[in-house]
Amino acid sequence: MPDYLMLMHNDASRVASDSDWAAYIAALGKTGKLRGGSAIGGGVSRRKSGAAPAITAHLDGFIRVEAESLADAEALLAGNPVFENGGTVEIRELPKTG
Repeated sequence: MPDYLMLMHNDASRVASDSDWAAYIAALGKTGKLRGGSAIGGGVSRRKSGAAPAITAHLDGFIRVEAESLADAEALLAGNPVFENGGTVEIRELPKTG
C-alpha cells in the first residue's frame, strides 16, 4: 500500500489551535493509516553552484499516511484543520523504490 504526504499550506482563513490538531491527529491515528508528521519551520535552500531559490515559504507542515489510493488519502482530509478552514493541502504519493 502506498504512502502519501499531505503538505499543509499556510493559507487557511483561521489558524488552527493545538486542540484542533490534537483531535485530528487522534482521529487519524485511530484509522491505522497515520505514519507521522510535523510542523515545518524555517530553513535554507542551497545549491552547489549558482543562486538557490528561496525556501518554499507557504508550507507549514506535513502528515504522512498510508492509503490504498489517492482517493483514499483524500478521504483522510476530513477534519484536517487547514482543509476545514479553507486552506490548501497538497497530497503527494511517495513512490516505492526498489
